[in-house]
Amino acid sequence: MNAVRIHKYGGVDVLKMEEVKPRPPERGEALVRVEAAGVSFGDIYHRRGSYAFELPSTLGHEGAGIVEAVGPDVREVKTGDKVAWTCVWGSYATHLVAPAERLVIIPEGVEVRDAAAVMTHGLTAHALAHSICSIVAGDVCLVHAAAGGTGQLLCQMLKLLGAKVIGTVSNDVKARIAREAGADEVVIYTKNDFAKEVMRLTDGEGARVVFDSVGKDTIEKSMQCLALRGHLVLYGQSSGAPPSVDPAALREKSLSVTRPVLPHYIASREELLFRAGEVFHWLASGAVRLRIDATYPLEEAAAAHTLLECRKSAGKILLLP
Repeated sequence: MNAVRIHKYGGVDVLKMEEVKPRPPERGEALVRVEAAGVSFGDIYHRRGSYAFELPSTLGHEGAGIVEAVGPDVREVKTGDKVAWTCVWGSYATHLVAPAERLVIIPEGVEVRDAAAVMTHGLTAHALAHSICSIVAGDVCLVHAAAGGTGQLLCQMLKLLGAKVIGTVSNDVKARIAREAGADEVVIYTKNDFAKEVMRLTDGEGARVVFDSVGKDTIEKSMQCLALRGHLVLYGQSSGAPPSVDPAALREKSLSVTRPVLPHYIASREELLFRAGEVFHWLASGAVRLRIDATYPLEEAAAAHTLLECRKSAGKILLLP
């Protein structure tokens, strides 16, 4: 099989397409032919060395494909099933051996590529909207990177809950995309101070929740525009690791800060199936729309990483083996 691997950490130049000998699935595992692999910032952190992996290592942690074989004692899937996954490393490849309990069968009405594109971003958005701060109708929520893969889905899910959504983006094109995703107000942060705009748009009250995937460049102002007893949900760091938060700064408005990561919100198979089931249902019904921004052949993984790192994408990026 072919796979995109790294032998050292670094820039996109360390990504190498290699032929790797596949192994048969063992007990509790399934062999999947990968039809599409998603690209996310987690893969970039992996490539840079922000995550510790034994090298050489195959990148990618999300995708979708078709089960070709199963090992002993596998009951979750069978040969021929169309399945999707997230948080299973090694997805930048033509084939993947995965724990069967981490595979989700793709329902009728959902395309394989859409399933690959929605697993990480969609399940992350689901956890953020439904399991962090108990969002209720009327809550003001600020979503950074509202035109990004997770941002667009999060805006839509927050609107399903009745929240008022303010999104931040870098330009007019992304502002249009964020509005199409449901943002009630959009702030172009390259033109305006987003913290001041949030306070203006809320008559000085601020946002109850700020969903921040940017990190270093935004965390200080994100805290400034929170309402009394507001919540900062820091779920990414596309601009770099944020500085430590001084607890004394939280006291001024009784703020809270949390740093959720998706694996903790799909730790059990029951929770994985629950979140994926709701997201797939919304996709199939049209309640949530997915935007695939770009697709690349597997061997062009470096170009896909470059597009994402430059923050020029507006939606999901896929690799097609």
